[in-house]
Amino acid sequence: MRVFILLLIINVNCSNIEHETNIDSREGLPDQESWNVEITLTDEGVMRALVKAGHLEKYNEKNYIFLNQNVDVDFFDEQEIHTTNLKSMIAEIDEKTNFMTAIENVVVVSDSGVTLYTDTLKWDSKKEIIYTASPIVLTTEKNDTLYGSGFESDVGLNHWKILYPSGVTNQKNG
Repeated sequence: MRVFILLLIINVNCSNIEHETNIDSREGLPDQESWNVEITLTDEGVMRALVKAGHLEKYNEKNYIFLNQNVDVDFFDEQEIHTTNLKSMIAEIDEKTNFMTAIENVVVVSDSGVTLYTDTLKWDSKKEIIYTASPIVLTTEKNDTLYGSGFESDVGLNHWKILYPSGVTNQKNG
């Protein structure tokens, strides 16, 4: 009699657990996950960006990559010459278009000495521009510091504009 009761209790408990959890469900989970990754983004075979991150989640159906843990991106011009480095906490990449959004503590440093600070920055690889509607701080190669909201530039930070600027300059009128 004791054996029958014990088996009945085990059977009831196991059947309840089976109905409560679905081990095969992958809804919301990445299709691939990697650590310490490097991704090369190209345009017609020309390297335009080298992306490094501590962690990657890839979602095949959405053609979407989520990066976090020390995102570090080197940008290159049409001759594959390095122009700029971007660092952020998080980045999202649309694999169909190579459109990237950098999020949280974004810092962009050009090889010419211009530095941009913002919370969110988008890179449109087709138009070859970076832009944001967020507040920014920009320091120039002459140590001018500009503040504003809204920013657009080529990736090398050579031709930039701040939509609503303010700032301080060390330049003398003359």
